[in-house]
Amino acid sequence: MTAGDDKYSILLPTYNEKDNLPIIIWLIVKCMSKSGLNYEVIVIDDGSPDGTLEVAQDLQKIYGEDKIVLRPRPSKLGLGTAYIHGIKHATGNFIIIMDADLSHHPKFIPEFVKLQKEKDFDVVSGTRYLGNGGVYGWDFKRKLISRGANYLSQILLRPNASDLTGSFRLYKKDVLQKLISSCVSKGYVFQMEMLVRARQHNFTIGEVPITFVDRVYGQSKLGGTEIFQFAKNLLYLFATT
Repeated sequence: MTAGDDKYSILLPTYNEKDNLPIIIWLIVKCMSKSGLNYEVIVIDDGSPDGTLEVAQDLQKIYGEDKIVLRPRPSKLGLGTAYIHGIKHATGNFIIIMDADLSHHPKFIPEFVKLQKEKDFDVVSGTRYLGNGGVYGWDFKRKLISRGANYLSQILLRPNASDLTGSFRLYKKDVLQKLISSCVSKGYVFQMEMLVRARQHNFTIGEVPITFVDRVYGQSKLGGTEIFQFAKNLLYLFATT
């Protein structure tokens, strides 16, 4: 594929996102169309009981089967396997991963693409901790947890990236496939391991400052169990990388 033939497959894993999905899809379509980028959105719903899949089916009728691709699964099977599932059906040579809960604004995607093209980066990651990046809608405790997790990760893992726990990124498709195959983590720490493995494989990483906005509808998936698993897996990565 030449640069002009580049296609961007946007993976959207969902679970109980029926209120957010129409808005995020509308924003993606608007931003990608305005930028003239060739794209598809792959919705990977993990058996949401709130009717997310039915909403996705309605959106597919509105925007077309070529733009909204539905690849549901019967139950919650984990973020890493959701990406693997999505990649199998992706027709783009670049993969964009982002959250469906409106915490990531698609307006930053053209900036990811521009930086990737300028430097031929293997990975472009959104960062809340550089430039004009930031977080909105979190209380002090949540900010402290995020900052603390990122700080510890920087000290222990030396990842060559400023925001390990974020999940808004652009990957070359073959690079993402290789990284996922070498990752062992689940849940909250999975995104962190992806960048650590990228450093191990000597892949190049670029960063774009982003603003992160806490979810508008639904429940946050970060709790005590996720924090414990994060600490456990951080120590594992420290010992094995």
